[in-house]
Amino acid sequence: RGADIESDGVVWASPGGGHMASPDRRECTGPLNGPAATGDHCPEGWDFRRFPGTGFAGLPDNSVESGHRIWVDNPLGLGENVPIATGNLRNGFHARIHDRCVTLRVPYPMGSRAKGLDSPIDDPSAGWKGKGLSSTNGDRVPRQMEGGKGTKPHVVHIETRPDPLAH
Repeated sequence: RGADIESDGVVWASPGGGHMASPDRRECTGPLNGPAATGDHCPEGWDFRRFPGTGFAGLPDNSVESGHRIWVDNPLGLGENVPIATGNLRNGFHARIHDRCVTLRVPYPMGSRAKGLDSPIDDPSAGWKGKGLSSTNGDRVPRQMEGGKGTKPHVVHIETRPDPLAH
């Protein structure tokens, strides 16, 4: 899956269980090294943020959504240290903004299943036009995508304008 690090050292991961996960060592109360550090020695340091959508029956606080990659950056002007994860079932991405999960949808082609994720800054002096979020589509069942059987994988690039009329 994937992981990325905020500017203050907090790690975000997309473990594939319907959550964004963040282990923060600063929250740990027990030893972090040595024989007492057995792998389950810091439950208080983990933060799990559920993806939107329905969950599996009988399992508390879960989502059937399963992100593949995660990116922590400010590529879209959403704020500093905003984790953005791929959203395989929602045709887009999930961003955690002010403790809420916001879904950013890829409107075309329908059925886009984001797998890869990157945020290149193509031109730092171009403002919002010089940066964005890029993702590859990696659907294993292209017949479920718009275009059907024989549809090739694609790359999407998302940019957000500072206002709807920005040029």
